[in-house]
Amino acid sequence: MNRPAPTAGLRHVALYVNRFEACERFYVELLGMRVEWRPDPDNVYLTSGNDNLALHRSDRDFAGAQHLDHIGFILEDPEQVTAWYQFLLSHEVPMKSGVKQHRDGARSFYCADPDGNIVQMIYHPPLAGKP
Repeated sequence: MNRPAPTAGLRHVALYVNRFEACERFYVELLGMRVEWRPDPDNVYLTSGNDNLALHRSDRDFAGAQHLDHIGFILEDPEQVTAWYQFLLSHEVPMKSGVKQHRDGARSFYCADPDGNIVQMIYHPPLAGKP
């Protein structure tokens, strides 16, 4: 059996979070996403216009473990990586790395949302639509 046509890309991530309101503020107020749908007080769906992030309130004890490695937000210009790093740092967002230039031309850094989920802010030329 042949592989079907390629997907349109990863455009949806769902996270269980303990600090629901703080995580919503992080993604909306700091990263600029907007609420797309709030079906009830324990669930919210956010978007940047071409993606969807679902936050689901949880009271589970994750014991500091994260089952997801990280989620990534694509930036359209390499200079935006430094700008985002400085902006989030000024809002006391915990950084997991400094800005790094990758061999493939990508540029990124990692930080943590209020619930400890790792977020990568990345300029990656093929995804940013630039050579």
